Amino acid sequence: MQAEIISIGDELLIGQTVNTNASWLGSALAKIGIPVKWGVTIADDKQAIIDAAEQAMERSELVIMTGGLGPTKDDITKHTLCEYFETELEINHEALQRITAYFESRGRKMLDVNVQQAALPKACKVIHNFHGTACGMWFEKGKSVLVSLPGVPYEMKGMMEDFLLEAFQLKFNVSSLFHKTILLTGIGESYLADQMADWENRTALAGLSLAYLPSPGIVKLRLTSRRGEVDESLIDRFFDEMEATLPYHVFGYEKAELNAVVGELLTARKQTVGTVESCTGGGVANALVSIPGASNYFMGSFVTYSNAHKIKMVGVKQQTLDRYGAVSKETAEEMAQGGLHALGVEYCVATTGIAGPDGGTVEKPVGTVWISVATKEKVVSKQFNFGDNRERNIQMTIFAGLNLLRCVVLDIYSEKK
Repeated sequence: MQAEIISIGDELLIGQTVNTNASWLGSALAKIGIPVKWGVTIADDKQAIIDAAEQAMERSELVIMTGGLGPTKDDITKHTLCEYFETELEINHEALQRITAYFESRGRKMLDVNVQQAALPKACKVIHNFHGTACGMWFEKGKSVLVSLPGVPYEMKGMMEDFLLEAFQLKFNVSSLFHKTILLTGIGESYLADQMADWENRTALAGLSLAYLPSPGIVKLRLTSRRGEVDESLIDRFFDEMEATLPYHVFGYEKAELNAVVGELLTARKQTVGTVESCTGGGVANALVSIPGASNYFMGSFVTYSNAHKIKMVGVKQQTLDRYGAVSKETAEEMAQGGLHALGVEYCVATTGIAGPDGGTVEKPVGTVWISVATKEKVVSKQFNFGDNRERNIQMTIFAGLNLLRCVVLDIYSEKK
C-alpha cells in the first residue's frame, strides 16, 4: 500500500511556517510499515483542496490531510470536504460536550465559532481531539481512506499517537518496520558506496533495505526490515562490520551528534580539551560547549585569526609563518602545541585554512585546510580540501576537527584515511 500527505495552508507556501507536520507524519507512518509516496502543499483554496483530494484518493490507499480546521473564516477544509464527499454538516453532540468541557476546564467563555467546531460531516467518522478543539475526520471512498487533521503540530501528533497509528495498522493489515541508522563523517556518499559495494550487495541478499541519507558533513545509512521477516540482530552484525572497516568515519548511531560523542568520550576518560582556531573563528569551541556538561572537559580557546595573534597568543614562530605560511601543517601543529601548553589540557585542536571566497592560490586554493590535534606525546595533522563555498568550508572544518579529535582520543587515526 502507499500513503499521501496533503498539507494545507497559505503560510506554508509563502515560507511563514515550516512544514514540520509532513516530515513527522512520514517518519511515523514509515515506522508502522506504511510508505509515503507523495506529499503536496496547497493553499487555503476550495478548488485546490478538491483537486488534491481527488488525485490522492485515486492513487493512494491512505491520504492524510492537515490544516484548515480552525474556527476562523479562512479555515475551509471541513466545508470543502463536505462538498467533495457529497455530505452535509451536523452537530456532533459528543464533540460538543468535549469542546464545552475543554473551555470550562480553562475558565474561558465558549464562542459561537467554537460551537461550530462541533458541526462535522455526516459521512465521516469523528476523531476526537484531546489536545485542542478541532476534531479530525475519517472518510472512506472506494479503496481509500482520507483523514483530515488539525494543522497545529502537537494536536495532530497527539491524535496520531492516541488513536490513528494503531487504527491504520488494523485497517491496512501492515506490520511495523525495524530501522537502524549508522552515522559517518569525513567520507562522501559516492566514495562510501564504492568502498562498501560488496557489503551493500550482501545486505540486499539478506532482505534488508538500504538508504543513503547525506547531509553536510554527515552521511547516514539506514537499514530497514519488516518486523518478523528478518532477524533484527542481522542489522547489528552488518553495522558492526562497517564500523570495523571504517572506524575513522563511523561515529555513532541513530540521532547521535558528533560533538556529544566527543564530549562523552572525554568525560568518561576525565580528560580535557581546548582549541586554537583561525578559519573556524571559534566554531569548534562552540560545538564543544553547546553540549550540557561541557565544563567537565572544555577548558578554553584562542581565536588567532591574524598571524600576529598566532605569534602572540600561542607562540607560533615567525620563521614558520614566513617559510610555510599560515595555512600549513607546520603552523597548525605549532598552534595546537602552543594551545596545549597555554591551556594545560590533554588535547588541543587547531584549525587554519582558506575559507574563501578570496585568498586562494594555485598551490593553496580556497578550501585548503589544515587541522592538528596535539597531545603531550604527539601531534596528528591532516589536510583537507573542501571547495569554494565559505560557509560550507567553515562547517566542514568544524566537523573534521571534531572527528580528528575523536580519532586521536580513541587512538584509531591512520595517515591513510
